[in-house]
Amino acid sequence: MRGFKVFVLALLSVMFMAGFGGCEKKEWRAPEKMHWDRDMCERCKMAISDRNYAVQVVDPKTHKHYKFDDIGCAILWFKEEGIEWEPKAVIWVKDAKSGKWIDARKAWYSTNQVTPMGFGFTAYSKKEDAGSGEVIGFDEVKRRVLGRGR
Repeated sequence: MRGFKVFVLALLSVMFMAGFGGCEKKEWRAPEKMHWDRDMCERCKMAISDRNYAVQVVDPKTHKHYKFDDIGCAILWFKEEGIEWEPKAVIWVKDAKSGKWIDARKAWYSTNQVTPMGFGFTAYSKKEDAGSGEVIGFDEVKRRVLGRGR
């Protein structure tokens, strides 16, 4: 019986250290892990494979994550689906220079790249990283995407 108690205690310890203890609380605002070439764009249903243009949107009420292959798809999805929580949504986009997730609303965008869905906007955390061409902010990206009428 002593061996069984030791076994159970050891098993519980391993489970706790592996994160099954229930004490770990995941930050819902943080981007989820991407499964490249398997996760599908919420709007166009294409596999997300280009790491420079991926986008994640987080619903502030349900904490559900939605993934996109291009910032243009995310912006059109909000409109097409009538998403009322858009102003409060957490929007992550990949920084094309560092590869890190950055706040899409604070990012700077170059306008001259070939992107997965052809919108042409590449995100950067620093304006100077966006290059010498035209560099715009999120509100202008949104205005241009919605103005295309796709």
